[in-house]
Amino acid sequence: MVYRLIVRPFLRFLDSERTHGVSIKIGAGLASTMVGQKMLGSLYGTPSLPTEAFGMSFRHPVGLAAGMDKKCEALSLWPSVGFAWTEGGGVTYHAQDGNPKPRMFRSDSDNALINRMGFNNPGAVSIRKTLITTMESGGWPTTPLAVNVGCSKVAMGDARPSKDYIATMQQLWDLADMFVINVSSPNTAGLRELAEPDILDTLLREINEFKISQKDKKPILYKISPDESNDAIRLMVEIAIRNGIDGFVAVNTTVSRPKPTSTRSRRAFSEIGGLSGRPLHPRSLEVIRNVYNQVGSEYPIVGVGGIDSAESAWDAITNGATLLQIYSALVFSGPAVVKRIIRGLQKKMKQSGIENIQDAVGIHSNT
Repeated sequence: MVYRLIVRPFLRFLDSERTHGVSIKIGAGLASTMVGQKMLGSLYGTPSLPTEAFGMSFRHPVGLAAGMDKKCEALSLWPSVGFAWTEGGGVTYHAQDGNPKPRMFRSDSDNALINRMGFNNPGAVSIRKTLITTMESGGWPTTPLAVNVGCSKVAMGDARPSKDYIATMQQLWDLADMFVINVSSPNTAGLRELAEPDILDTLLREINEFKISQKDKKPILYKISPDESNDAIRLMVEIAIRNGIDGFVAVNTTVSRPKPTSTRSRRAFSEIGGLSGRPLHPRSLEVIRNVYNQVGSEYPIVGVGGIDSAESAWDAITNGATLLQIYSALVFSGPAVVKRIIRGLQKKMKQSGIENIQDAVGIHSNT
Protein backbone atom coordinates (compact mmCIF):
# COMPACT_ATOMS: atom_id res chain seq x y z
CA MET A 1 0.00 0.00 0.00
CA VAL A 2 2.78 2.44 0.96
CA TYR A 3 4.67 1.59 -2.24
CA ARG A 4 1.65 2.09 -4.51
CA LEU A 5 0.41 5.28 -2.85
CA ILE A 6 3.68 7.07 -2.08
CA VAL A 7 6.83 5.49 -3.50
CA ARG A 8 5.67 4.56 -7.00
CA PRO A 9 4.03 7.95 -7.78
CA PHE A 10 7.26 9.68 -6.70
CA LEU A 11 9.43 7.40 -8.81
CA ARG A 12 7.32 8.09 -11.89
CA PHE A 13 8.89 11.55 -12.02
CA LEU A 14 12.30 9.93 -12.63
CA ASP A 15 13.42 8.21 -15.81
CA SER A 16 13.25 4.41 -15.62
CA GLU A 17 16.96 3.70 -15.30
CA ARG A 18 17.46 6.36 -12.63
CA THR A 19 14.45 4.96 -10.76
CA HIS A 20 16.09 1.55 -10.88
CA GLY A 21 19.36 2.89 -9.50
CA VAL A 22 17.72 4.91 -6.72
CA SER A 23 15.62 1.93 -5.64
CA ILE A 24 18.63 -0.42 -5.49
CA LYS A 25 20.72 2.10 -3.54
CA ILE A 26 18.00 2.81 -0.97
CA GLY A 27 17.14 -0.87 -0.55
CA ALA A 28 20.75 -2.00 -0.27
CA GLY A 29 21.38 0.66 2.37
CA LEU A 30 18.40 -0.46 4.44
CA ALA A 31 19.39 -4.12 4.19
CA SER A 32 23.02 -3.49 5.14
CA THR A 33 22.19 -3.53 8.85
CA MET A 34 20.43 -6.08 11.07
CA VAL A 35 17.92 -3.40 12.10
CA GLY A 36 17.12 -2.66 8.47
CA GLN A 37 16.80 -6.34 7.60
CA LYS A 38 14.41 -6.92 10.49
CA MET A 39 12.34 -3.91 9.53
CA LEU A 40 12.10 -5.06 5.91
CA GLY A 41 11.37 -8.60 7.03
CA SER A 42 8.50 -7.43 9.23
CA LEU A 43 6.98 -5.65 6.22
CA TYR A 44 7.71 -8.11 3.44
CA GLY A 45 8.51 -11.45 5.05
CA THR A 46 6.90 -14.34 3.20
CA PRO A 47 5.36 -17.57 4.46
CA SER A 48 7.17 -20.81 3.74
CA LEU A 49 6.28 -22.90 0.69
CA PRO A 50 9.27 -25.26 0.42
CA THR A 51 10.42 -26.73 -2.87
CA GLU A 52 13.48 -28.55 -4.21
CA ALA A 53 15.35 -28.03 -7.47
CA PHE A 54 18.88 -28.57 -8.76
CA GLY A 55 19.82 -30.35 -5.55
CA MET A 56 19.00 -27.27 -3.48
CA SER A 57 16.23 -26.34 -1.07
CA PHE A 58 14.21 -23.16 -1.63
CA ARG A 59 11.99 -21.57 1.01
CA HIS A 60 9.43 -20.97 -1.73
CA PRO A 61 9.61 -20.87 -5.54
CA VAL A 62 9.82 -17.10 -6.17
CA GLY A 63 13.20 -15.58 -7.00
CA LEU A 64 14.49 -12.30 -8.40
CA ALA A 65 15.10 -12.31 -12.15
CA ALA A 66 18.37 -11.23 -13.75
CA GLY A 67 18.71 -7.57 -14.68
CA MET A 68 17.54 -6.08 -11.39
CA ASP A 69 20.80 -6.50 -9.47
CA LYS A 70 23.26 -6.35 -12.35
CA LYS A 71 26.31 -5.67 -10.18
CA CYS A 72 25.36 -8.14 -7.43
CA GLU A 73 25.60 -5.23 -5.02
CA ALA A 74 22.39 -5.69 -3.03
CA LEU A 75 22.43 -9.39 -2.17
CA SER A 76 21.29 -8.87 1.42
CA LEU A 77 18.26 -6.90 0.22
CA TRP A 78 16.43 -9.57 -1.74
CA PRO A 79 15.92 -12.15 1.04
CA SER A 80 14.89 -9.28 3.34
CA VAL A 81 11.98 -8.40 1.03
CA GLY A 82 10.85 -11.99 0.66
CA PHE A 83 12.71 -13.52 -2.28
CA ALA A 84 13.73 -17.16 -1.85
CA TRP A 85 16.63 -16.88 -4.31
CA THR A 86 18.40 -14.35 -6.51
CA GLU A 87 19.79 -14.24 -10.03
CA GLY A 88 22.45 -11.55 -10.34
CA GLY A 89 23.82 -10.03 -13.51
CA GLY A 90 23.98 -10.37 -16.47
CA VAL A 91 27.70 -10.56 -16.09
CA THR A 92 30.25 -10.49 -18.89
CA TYR A 93 33.95 -11.14 -18.49
CA HIS A 94 34.90 -7.68 -19.77
CA ALA A 95 33.50 -4.54 -18.20
CA GLN A 96 31.19 -2.68 -20.56
CA ASP A 97 28.98 0.39 -20.49
CA GLY A 98 26.11 -1.12 -22.45
CA ASN A 99 24.03 0.76 -24.99
CA PRO A 100 23.60 4.56 -25.07
CA LYS A 101 21.05 6.15 -22.74
CA PRO A 102 18.10 6.41 -22.49
CA ARG A 103 17.69 2.65 -22.66
CA MET A 104 14.89 1.75 -20.24
CA PHE A 105 11.24 2.68 -20.68
CA ARG A 106 7.98 1.70 -19.02
CA SER A 107 4.31 1.52 -19.83
CA ASP A 108 2.41 1.77 -16.55
CA SER A 109 -0.95 1.07 -18.14
CA ASP A 110 0.35 -2.27 -19.47
CA ASN A 111 2.63 -3.17 -16.56
CA ALA A 112 5.39 -3.53 -19.15
CA LEU A 113 9.02 -2.49 -19.39
CA ILE A 114 11.21 -2.02 -22.44
CA ASN A 115 14.98 -2.12 -22.04
CA ARG A 116 18.00 -2.15 -24.30
CA MET A 117 20.63 -2.06 -21.57
CA GLY A 118 23.16 -4.20 -23.44
CA PHE A 119 24.82 -6.11 -20.59
CA ASN A 120 26.10 -3.00 -18.81
CA ASN A 121 28.20 -4.31 -15.91
CA PRO A 122 31.65 -3.83 -14.33
CA GLY A 123 32.92 -7.22 -15.50
CA ALA A 124 33.46 -10.56 -13.81
CA VAL A 125 36.66 -9.64 -11.95
CA SER A 126 35.03 -6.59 -10.35
CA ILE A 127 31.89 -8.53 -9.47
CA ARG A 128 34.02 -11.22 -7.84
CA LYS A 129 35.53 -8.51 -5.62
CA THR A 130 32.04 -7.24 -4.77
CA LEU A 131 30.87 -10.72 -3.82
CA ILE A 132 33.93 -11.37 -1.65
CA THR A 133 33.45 -8.02 0.10
CA THR A 134 29.81 -8.90 0.74
CA MET A 135 30.81 -12.26 2.18
CA GLU A 136 33.55 -10.84 4.39
CA SER A 137 31.21 -8.13 5.73
CA GLY A 138 28.67 -10.71 6.85
CA GLY A 139 26.08 -9.66 4.29
CA TRP A 140 26.03 -12.90 2.33
CA PRO A 141 22.48 -14.16 1.71
CA THR A 142 21.31 -17.46 3.14
CA THR A 143 19.31 -18.03 -0.06
CA PRO A 144 20.69 -19.55 -3.30
CA LEU A 145 22.50 -17.26 -5.72
CA ALA A 146 22.44 -17.74 -9.49
CA VAL A 147 24.56 -15.68 -11.89
CA ASN A 148 23.40 -14.81 -15.38
CA VAL A 149 26.35 -15.04 -17.80
CA GLY A 150 26.45 -13.20 -21.12
CA CYS A 151 29.04 -12.68 -23.82
CA SER A 152 31.20 -9.56 -23.86
CA LYS A 153 30.74 -7.41 -26.96
CA VAL A 154 34.47 -7.62 -27.72
CA ALA A 155 34.19 -11.41 -27.79
CA MET A 156 31.15 -11.60 -30.06
CA GLY A 157 33.32 -11.98 -33.16
CA ASP A 158 35.66 -14.57 -31.63
CA ALA A 159 35.83 -18.02 -33.13
CA ARG A 160 35.25 -19.42 -29.63
CA PRO A 161 32.84 -17.18 -27.68
CA SER A 162 32.70 -19.99 -25.10
CA LYS A 163 36.06 -18.74 -23.79
CA ASP A 164 34.34 -15.54 -22.65
CA TYR A 165 31.51 -17.39 -20.87
CA ILE A 166 33.96 -19.80 -19.25
CA ALA A 167 36.25 -16.97 -18.10
CA THR A 168 33.31 -15.41 -16.24
CA MET A 169 32.32 -18.71 -14.65
CA GLN A 170 35.93 -19.33 -13.59
CA GLN A 171 35.87 -16.05 -11.69
CA LEU A 172 32.57 -16.78 -9.94
CA TRP A 173 32.41 -20.59 -9.72
CA ASP A 174 33.25 -20.79 -6.02
CA LEU A 175 30.78 -18.04 -5.11
CA ALA A 176 27.57 -18.73 -7.05
CA ASP A 177 25.26 -21.70 -6.52
CA MET A 178 24.30 -21.97 -10.19
CA PHE A 179 24.74 -20.25 -13.54
CA VAL A 180 22.42 -19.23 -16.37
CA ILE A 181 23.77 -19.15 -19.92
CA ASN A 182 22.31 -16.17 -21.76
CA VAL A 183 22.42 -16.22 -25.55
CA SER A 184 18.85 -14.93 -25.80
CA SER A 185 18.98 -11.25 -24.84
CA PRO A 186 17.87 -9.08 -27.79
CA ASN A 187 19.95 -6.12 -26.64
CA THR A 188 23.47 -7.15 -27.69
CA ALA A 189 24.05 -7.24 -31.44
CA GLY A 190 24.85 -10.76 -32.62
CA LEU A 191 24.18 -12.47 -29.29
CA ARG A 192 21.15 -14.43 -30.48
CA GLU A 193 23.22 -15.78 -33.38
CA LEU A 194 24.99 -17.91 -30.76
CA ALA A 195 21.74 -19.87 -30.48
CA GLU A 196 22.07 -21.18 -34.05
CA PRO A 197 22.27 -24.98 -33.78
CA ASP A 198 25.89 -25.60 -34.80
CA ILE A 199 27.23 -22.64 -32.81
CA LEU A 200 25.09 -23.48 -29.78
CA ASP A 201 26.21 -27.12 -29.86
CA THR A 202 29.87 -26.12 -29.70
CA LEU A 203 29.28 -23.40 -27.11
CA LEU A 204 27.39 -25.64 -24.69
CA ARG A 205 29.74 -28.57 -25.23
CA GLU A 206 32.76 -26.49 -24.23
CA ILE A 207 30.91 -25.01 -21.26
CA ASN A 208 29.98 -28.53 -20.18
CA GLU A 209 33.61 -29.65 -20.46
CA PHE A 210 34.51 -26.80 -18.13
CA LYS A 211 31.77 -27.81 -15.68
CA ILE A 212 32.95 -31.43 -15.64
CA SER A 213 36.52 -30.31 -14.95
CA GLN A 214 35.51 -28.49 -11.75
CA LYS A 215 35.75 -30.17 -8.37
CA ASP A 216 32.50 -28.58 -7.15
CA LYS A 217 29.61 -29.34 -9.48
CA LYS A 218 27.21 -26.46 -10.09
CA PRO A 219 23.96 -26.53 -12.11
CA ILE A 220 24.04 -24.66 -15.41
CA LEU A 221 20.77 -23.49 -16.94
CA TYR A 222 19.95 -22.33 -20.45
CA LYS A 223 17.78 -19.23 -20.93
CA ILE A 224 15.30 -19.40 -23.81
CA SER A 225 14.22 -16.61 -26.15
CA PRO A 226 10.44 -16.25 -26.56
CA ASP A 227 10.95 -15.01 -30.12
CA GLU A 228 12.15 -18.34 -31.49
CA SER A 229 9.63 -20.68 -33.08
CA ASN A 230 8.42 -23.65 -31.09
CA ASP A 231 10.33 -25.99 -33.41
CA ALA A 232 13.53 -23.97 -32.95
CA ILE A 233 13.10 -24.05 -29.16
CA ARG A 234 12.59 -27.81 -29.25
CA LEU A 235 15.88 -28.19 -31.12
CA MET A 236 17.68 -25.86 -28.69
CA VAL A 237 16.42 -27.91 -25.75
CA GLU A 238 17.66 -31.12 -27.41
CA ILE A 239 21.09 -29.56 -27.98
CA ALA A 240 21.20 -28.24 -24.41
CA ILE A 241 20.35 -31.59 -22.86
CA ARG A 242 22.88 -33.37 -25.06
CA ASN A 243 25.53 -31.00 -23.73
CA GLY A 244 24.86 -31.33 -20.03
CA ILE A 245 22.50 -28.43 -19.33
CA ASP A 246 20.69 -29.01 -16.02
CA GLY A 247 17.55 -26.94 -16.56
CA PHE A 248 15.95 -24.04 -18.39
CA VAL A 249 14.82 -20.46 -17.81
CA ALA A 250 11.70 -19.60 -19.80
CA VAL A 251 11.81 -16.87 -21.00
CA ASN A 252 13.97 -13.83 -21.80
CA THR A 253 12.50 -10.52 -22.98
CA THR A 254 10.80 -10.24 -26.37
CA VAL A 255 11.15 -7.91 -29.35
CA SER A 256 7.45 -8.38 -30.15
CA ARG A 257 4.95 -5.74 -29.02
CA PRO A 258 1.31 -5.84 -27.90
CA LYS A 259 -1.27 -3.33 -29.00
CA PRO A 260 -0.66 -0.11 -26.99
CA THR A 261 -3.30 0.94 -24.50
CA SER A 262 -2.25 4.57 -24.03
CA THR A 263 -0.16 7.32 -25.56
CA ARG A 264 2.65 6.55 -23.12
CA SER A 265 2.58 2.85 -23.94
CA ARG A 266 2.67 3.70 -27.65
CA ARG A 267 5.81 5.73 -27.07
CA ALA A 268 7.39 3.01 -24.92
CA PHE A 269 6.53 0.25 -27.39
CA SER A 270 8.07 2.23 -30.24
CA GLU A 271 11.47 1.94 -28.54
CA ILE A 272 13.92 -0.75 -29.61
CA GLY A 273 14.68 -3.36 -26.94
CA GLY A 274 13.30 -6.31 -25.05
CA LEU A 275 9.84 -6.18 -23.52
CA SER A 276 9.14 -7.71 -20.12
CA GLY A 277 6.07 -7.67 -17.92
CA ARG A 278 2.43 -8.66 -18.20
CA PRO A 279 2.14 -8.73 -22.04
CA LEU A 280 4.88 -11.38 -22.15
CA HIS A 281 3.02 -13.84 -19.93
CA PRO A 282 0.99 -15.73 -22.58
CA ARG A 283 4.10 -16.54 -24.63
CA SER A 284 6.07 -17.39 -21.50
CA LEU A 285 3.36 -19.88 -20.50
CA GLU A 286 3.39 -21.43 -23.95
CA VAL A 287 7.15 -21.94 -23.85
CA ILE A 288 7.05 -23.34 -20.29
CA ARG A 289 4.34 -25.81 -21.28
CA ASN A 290 6.11 -26.92 -24.47
CA VAL A 291 9.47 -27.39 -22.78
CA TYR A 292 7.91 -29.29 -19.88
CA ASN A 293 6.09 -31.60 -22.27
CA GLN A 294 9.42 -32.20 -23.98
CA VAL A 295 11.65 -32.81 -20.93
CA GLY A 296 9.29 -33.64 -18.06
CA SER A 297 10.34 -33.12 -14.47
CA GLU A 298 13.92 -34.31 -14.98
CA TYR A 299 15.08 -30.85 -16.08
CA PRO A 300 13.56 -28.12 -13.86
CA ILE A 301 12.17 -25.02 -15.54
CA VAL A 302 12.35 -21.51 -14.11
CA GLY A 303 9.25 -19.64 -15.22
CA VAL A 304 9.68 -15.91 -15.84
CA GLY A 305 7.75 -13.37 -17.87
CA GLY A 306 4.71 -11.44 -16.68
CA ILE A 307 4.36 -13.20 -13.34
CA ASP A 308 2.76 -10.59 -11.09
CA SER A 309 0.01 -12.38 -9.15
CA ALA A 310 -0.89 -15.70 -7.58
CA GLU A 311 -2.92 -16.52 -10.70
CA SER A 312 -0.05 -15.98 -13.15
CA ALA A 313 2.35 -17.79 -10.80
CA TRP A 314 -0.03 -20.74 -10.47
CA ASP A 315 -0.41 -20.90 -14.26
CA ALA A 316 3.37 -21.03 -14.67
CA ILE A 317 3.75 -23.78 -12.08
CA THR A 318 0.87 -25.94 -13.29
CA ASN A 319 2.19 -25.66 -16.84
CA GLY A 320 5.62 -26.93 -15.81
CA ALA A 321 7.69 -24.37 -13.87
CA THR A 322 9.35 -25.60 -10.68
CA LEU A 323 10.76 -22.17 -9.78
CA LEU A 324 9.60 -18.67 -10.65
CA GLN A 325 11.18 -15.26 -11.13
CA ILE A 326 9.78 -11.74 -11.15
CA TYR A 327 11.20 -8.43 -12.31
CA SER A 328 8.58 -6.07 -13.75
CA ALA A 329 6.11 -6.91 -10.97
CA LEU A 330 8.62 -5.61 -8.45
CA VAL A 331 8.78 -2.32 -10.36
CA PHE A 332 5.01 -1.87 -10.70
CA SER A 333 3.78 -3.39 -7.43
CA GLY A 334 6.70 -3.10 -5.01
CA PRO A 335 8.25 -5.82 -2.85
CA ALA A 336 4.95 -6.78 -1.18
CA VAL A 337 4.09 -8.60 -4.42
CA VAL A 338 6.24 -11.58 -3.36
CA LYS A 339 4.25 -12.12 -0.16
CA ARG A 340 0.96 -11.76 -2.05
CA ILE A 341 2.04 -14.36 -4.60
CA ILE A 342 3.09 -16.91 -1.98
CA ARG A 343 -0.07 -16.45 0.10
CA GLY A 344 -2.12 -16.76 -3.06
CA LEU A 345 -0.30 -19.95 -4.05
CA GLN A 346 -1.08 -21.43 -0.65
CA LYS A 347 -4.78 -20.75 -1.25
CA LYS A 348 -4.57 -22.28 -4.73
CA MET A 349 -2.99 -25.42 -3.28
CA LYS A 350 -5.67 -25.71 -0.62
CA GLN A 351 -8.42 -25.31 -3.19
CA SER A 352 -6.80 -28.01 -5.35
CA GLY A 353 -6.15 -30.40 -2.48
CA ILE A 354 -2.38 -30.21 -3.02
CA GLU A 355 -0.10 -30.30 0.02
CA ASN A 356 3.32 -29.92 -1.67
CA ILE A 357 3.88 -27.20 -4.28
CA GLN A 358 6.06 -29.60 -6.28
CA ASP A 359 3.04 -31.81 -6.81
CA ALA A 360 1.42 -28.97 -8.77
CA VAL A 361 4.25 -28.71 -11.33
CA GLY A 362 2.99 -29.56 -14.80
CA ILE A 363 -0.48 -30.75 -13.83
CA HIS A 364 -2.05 -28.59 -16.55
CA SER A 365 0.71 -28.93 -19.14
CA ASN A 366 -1.35 -31.15 -21.43
CA THR A 367 -4.57 -29.17 -21.22
